[in-house]
Amino acid sequence: MIFTLLYADGFFMLSRNFRLQKVGDLQWLKKNYNFSKISFSIDELIILDVSREERDEESFLDIINSLTEECFIPIAAGGGINSLEQARQRLYSGADKIVINSLIASDQELIHELASEFGSQCIVVSVDVKKINENFTVWTQSGQTRQKERLDTWLRKIIKLPVGEIYLNSMDQDGTGQGYDVELLKYLPTSLMTPIILAGGAGKYQHFARGLLDAHVDAVATAHLFNFVGDGLEMARNKLLEDGFDLARWNVTEAINMRNIFSKADVNENK
Repeated sequence: MIFTLLYADGFFMLSRNFRLQKVGDLQWLKKNYNFSKISFSIDELIILDVSREERDEESFLDIINSLTEECFIPIAAGGGINSLEQARQRLYSGADKIVINSLIASDQELIHELASEFGSQCIVVSVDVKKINENFTVWTQSGQTRQKERLDTWLRKIIKLPVGEIYLNSMDQDGTGQGYDVELLKYLPTSLMTPIILAGGAGKYQHFARGLLDAHVDAVATAHLFNFVGDGLEMARNKLLEDGFDLARWNVTEAINMRNIFSKADVNENK
């Protein structure tokens, strides 16, 4: 289970079909989502800078750093990465992985350089897909630029690159809470070995379950800030566990105690 945060221009966003609505700043997020607790309900956190205008990279790095202080789970950060140094700064700020999208179209050589320096397991490729006239089309630049290749051709291009995961996202289902578009999975290459994260449309735990039941899917994601607010993510995970899905089980009390012990040890060492 993966939780995706969309960030732009100083605020976290709610997205519906890639149309953004401002929700709240970092303080709003921390007030409504206790990440020291939520960390036990998800397996990974993805933070994407989806700014449509000029990005404030320094502010985004501060956001990554702030959230990593409360999360012990892996964090992937993406949005507008176009250089090795930019990727380094994301990782130095606390991210464990980087998420790329437009580089597939603009600079595949840089993808090889990123993999050479950080390892292919560090790279997540986001693929944004929209259905037009019964054809699945691929979009980059935060959903603003349509690519000429069909989805199956685009995916075959990706699997030739040194990347660790594919984040397959339906723009049509995005933010609807009506469930994933599992039809996208039919376009995956038969030789695919790269793990697939299915995204776009999750609104309740049954949607997570439907995604995870598909043999092509390795993880499911949601970016909906309201459908899983409060204890929503915890409740969804517990129901999946009750249904027999093979997810990590945490002894929350014991894990928190151990984390506090290590945190105190780090403080004493720094002193």
